[in-house]
Amino acid sequence: MRSDLAIDKINLSQETESVAWKRWSILVLLCLGAILAFASRTNLPQAQLDKSFILQFHLSKTDLGILNSVFFWSYMVLQIPMGWFVDRYGYKVPYAISFVFWCLGSAATGVVHNVGGLTATRLAVGAGEAVMMPASYRWIRNNFAETQSGLAVGIFMIGTKVGPAIGPLVAGFLMVAYGWQSMFLIIGLGGLLWLIPWMLLVNNDKPRVARQAPGARYKSAIPMSAILSSPLVWGTIIINFCYNYFVFYDMTWLPDYLKNHHHLSFQKERLYTFFSFMGIAIVALLAGWAADIMIKRGMDKVIVRKAFVIGGFVLACTELLGAKTTSVNVALFWTVVSLSGLGLATANHLALCRLTLIPKPAVGIVTGVQMVSTALAGIAAPIVSGWLLDTTGGYTAPMQVIFVFLVIGALTTFFLLQEKWAPRLPEAPAAA
Repeated sequence: MRSDLAIDKINLSQETESVAWKRWSILVLLCLGAILAFASRTNLPQAQLDKSFILQFHLSKTDLGILNSVFFWSYMVLQIPMGWFVDRYGYKVPYAISFVFWCLGSAATGVVHNVGGLTATRLAVGAGEAVMMPASYRWIRNNFAETQSGLAVGIFMIGTKVGPAIGPLVAGFLMVAYGWQSMFLIIGLGGLLWLIPWMLLVNNDKPRVARQAPGARYKSAIPMSAILSSPLVWGTIIINFCYNYFVFYDMTWLPDYLKNHHHLSFQKERLYTFFSFMGIAIVALLAGWAADIMIKRGMDKVIVRKAFVIGGFVLACTELLGAKTTSVNVALFWTVVSLSGLGLATANHLALCRLTLIPKPAVGIVTGVQMVSTALAGIAAPIVSGWLLDTTGGYTAPMQVIFVFLVIGALTTFFLLQEKWAPRLPEAPAAA
């Protein structure tokens, strides 16, 4: 019986040049979609650096923390439904509809005049972006072999890091030139251009529809009870939370930390934010590619990816060193190193938790379950950090909380990510 790696090599060798070109082009397009999505999440933290924005809405740091978390309220609620929807109807049309919704929600942020309006538009953006991860990972799982999954996820995840890296630069330029209201309008409406290549290049998959009896109710490939009873799934939920707590803390509070705590200019603040998120993007790509090479050479796929994930969590713990120093340059150094170091875990924990250990027909629904914890991290990081900033007056306490979660993430990776605990497809009934 052939091994998975042997089958991967046969499939890749039989792939035509045109098919390969289209496959990698769509992956890059998914990366661009992630850039637009994550850039839209950083627009609000940039707008809050404008005093006119703060004065218009009368916002404290706790208020800002809550407002930045609002996006994740609708995002979290819709993760599992969107995962089910993608498994049932495919990725092309659901993603396109949701993309329009989040772009219009982002644009509408520039025309509201009260906190209620801000809340509504952020809920709309969160609802629209809820489909992105289940759809993207289902497409990657269907189109890339195990020996390419680390690189594929690394390329896709570049978008989730480049977005926060270039988002502040673009938003800052537009704010200076046209004001924060126009910034939201231009970025939101401009993003709709992405839909043109998406609709032209992507073939929709309608999984299992042809095999359903007429009028029969669709059932997920793996029952929800089996998913939630898997120790591995619970391990991935914890890891997603710990990883994303740090990332969303930086997306929300890094501009304030650099500008108001270390008194950097707008230009330097955006530059260091760019370096930090570009660092994690580059390291994520290289780490995913390196893990793929090691797996191709016969090393155990689970052990290899777990080692990278644990290394990423450990290196990210250096964030706390920045809080303990009185030197601005040292603090800035550890700011960049810690977030960049987390890139060791980025592609590999996602490849392991959403592709390698998850049966292909259930990638959408399992990703939706995992993304609930990601959304919880997006809710908790801005609120807890904002409250601690108001309570303690400094960034040491928020960074200590990050350190605890990073340690938990490393330990969970070591103990719970075991193949024997992965959810399984139900066995087909034996023929009479």
